[in-house]
Amino acid sequence: MFNKIKHLKDLRSQAKKLQDELSQEIIENEKHGITLKMNGNQEILGITLPEDQLSPDNKTSLEKNIKDIFEDTLKKLQRKMAEKMMKGKDISDINIPGLE
Repeated sequence: MFNKIKHLKDLRSQAKKLQDELSQEIIENEKHGITLKMNGNQEILGITLPEDQLSPDNKTSLEKNIKDIFEDTLKKLQRKMAEKMMKGKDISDINIPGLE
């Protein structure tokens, strides 16, 4: 019983450490002339829009481009986070009680 509690505390500690590490990751992406910077907590740290796209005539195009770069940056960030989580991990090392 105490081993399981200790194991859960260790898992929680490892998860917290990983979360802290991931929050330090920053992805900067450029697409369609727009630059987007996002951290590992999936927070947007900055966005730069090109002057020539800021006219009312380009509203629809700009909205689409912002959506595109956000989705692209989020995918890149998620890939980077998955790589970092799996780095040095061997799936056979995972011990989940009840699934042995």
